[in-house]
Amino acid sequence: MGGVEDDEPASKRMKLSSEELRRLSNGSTIKEPVAGSSLDLMARPLQSEGGEEVVGSKGVIKKVEFVRIIAKALYSLGYIKSGAHLEEESGIPLHSSVVNVFMRQILEGNWDESVVTLRNIGLTDERTVKSASFLILEQKFFELLDEEKAMDALNTLRTEIAPLGVNDSRVRELSSYIVSPSYCSPTRSPKQDTVRARSRSKLLEELQKLLPATVMIPEGRLEHLVEQALVLQRDACMFHNSLDKEMSLYSDHQCGRDQIPSQALQ
Repeated sequence: MGGVEDDEPASKRMKLSSEELRRLSNGSTIKEPVAGSSLDLMARPLQSEGGEEVVGSKGVIKKVEFVRIIAKALYSLGYIKSGAHLEEESGIPLHSSVVNVFMRQILEGNWDESVVTLRNIGLTDERTVKSASFLILEQKFFELLDEEKAMDALNTLRTEIAPLGVNDSRVRELSSYIVSPSYCSPTRSPKQDTVRARSRSKLLEELQKLLPATVMIPEGRLEHLVEQALVLQRDACMFHNSLDKEMSLYSDHQCGRDQIPSQALQ
């Protein structure tokens, strides 16, 4: 994971977050399991040869990754308290403290601070850092235009976005917005803050796709793995003759030979 775990309880941090932040970001307090408790009597996961804890009969599922993906799914489904409790009880945070700070800065519009925090996450690919910085500064540029601060937007374009050397054609396109009167609205909409919050959460989703999965788990990862397993079962079914919606997660899918028409009725 990298970074230092957050000492602030997950439940308290959720009170400070917006609805979008609770859906896409969270934190946790790491606690040691209580010795002698009922949880201590449960079956323990296997230990891999490399010392990393694994689960499953085959010993190929890393426990940390498994728990993080489950927590991510809980938050995505709206089970905020359950996700926070899983983090706290397992001692496995979904994100490191520095990533939590980064996500909060994005949703709060602290652009300059978020660019600095991005470089503290520990990314080794400079191209990824520059591409992520470009997306962040582009959002900053548009919000400055939205606030009718054209000169500040122009300064951001010239001194922050252009020097990155990323997507020159997009830089030229952004420069056209400076002189476009249609982009800057003469009146401020009462729903402006709501629209802005949506665009920031959209930016965070784009950053999730760009950054490594070890830093920010992609949205819908658990659903993708489950769907992939069902598709493989369907493709391996020799006598497959049923609808996909009839497949169940409760058992492995397999159509019996008796489901294939084998007798002439007429």
